[in-house]
Amino acid sequence: MVGGALQIAGLLIGGIGMIGTFAVTGMPQWRVSAFIENNIIVFETIWEGLWMHCIRQANIRMQCKVYDSVLALSLDLQASRGLMCAGSVLSFLAFMVAIIGMKCTRCAQSSWQAKGYIILTAGLLFVLSGAAELIPVCWVANTIISDFYNPVVNVAQKRELGEALYLGWVAAFCLIAAGAIFCCFSHCCQETRSYGYSTPAHCPTHSQNLHRKMESSYSKSQYV
Repeated sequence: MVGGALQIAGLLIGGIGMIGTFAVTGMPQWRVSAFIENNIIVFETIWEGLWMHCIRQANIRMQCKVYDSVLALSLDLQASRGLMCAGSVLSFLAFMVAIIGMKCTRCAQSSWQAKGYIILTAGLLFVLSGAAELIPVCWVANTIISDFYNPVVNVAQKRELGEALYLGWVAAFCLIAAGAIFCCFSHCCQETRSYGYSTPAHCPTHSQNLHRKMESSYSKSQYV
């Protein structure tokens, strides 16, 4: 009962992390324009993502344009593209493997080892996907903060942390938490298998006892 609830909780948390990873990969709000010092024009808001940059004007109209070339991006955004795509694929694979492992909940005693391996694989994939997402999110955040406090960078070029980065941290935490849950459950599967027991050969079964009682009663009726 506890193991089933633990699996469901891990699957739900991993599903939230997977959906969040897909959303972070496509969101343009990675780098947001900062309104500081002389840059007080709040009529326009600039968003910069992995695939496009957008200009939002007074919450009325928004225009987005896909980057013309990957080489035009900074190094952190170039690396973030590949890492976020890898994290999305790994999270999807982990989610599917976890579903396959949960379908074997009522396996026979001899299948507990295979079930433990499947759940362990799902857990490791979740942890890898969370790490693959955490690296680009932290890298981009560090670059934004460094440029923000760098006096050499022009004020108009300074950016702030966007909503995608915060969502990325939450999604990465969910993926790593789901991976830890499945890894712990796989360890429990191995312990259940090692402590499994079988019926001793010398112990009589219920049918054997019933048969002996019938024989004794039949022999007594013959003597009477």
